[in-house]
Amino acid sequence: MDAFGGGLGAHGETCGALIGGLAVIGLIFGRSAGDKHADFRMWKYAHEFMKRFRGEIANGNILCRDIVGVNWMDQNQVKEYREGQKHAHCRKLTGGTAKLVGEIIERATAV
Repeated sequence: MDAFGGGLGAHGETCGALIGGLAVIGLIFGRSAGDKHADFRMWKYAHEFMKRFRGEIANGNILCRDIVGVNWMDQNQVKEYREGQKHAHCRKLTGGTAKLVGEIIERATAV
């Protein structure tokens, strides 16, 4: 899962925490072996997760480069990221994303 970091392999693309959260939702509510269709709730919870991630966690963004403000192709910016507060921000974002996924799954499976 580390390769999700830095916006998918340090390319600044979609936030790895977002991708990881969607993967968890897909694993729980996606197709089981032999099923023709995914559980309809997967789409409902994926939509909720995306909306809340943007609104509550990532300030309206989904791209790593926009969320953290790092050009991952620039080694100086990457070094500054690792040594400064941007790295701490990412860790906080990842924790918040895990908490959000947990809340959604807990509520969904309590029924």
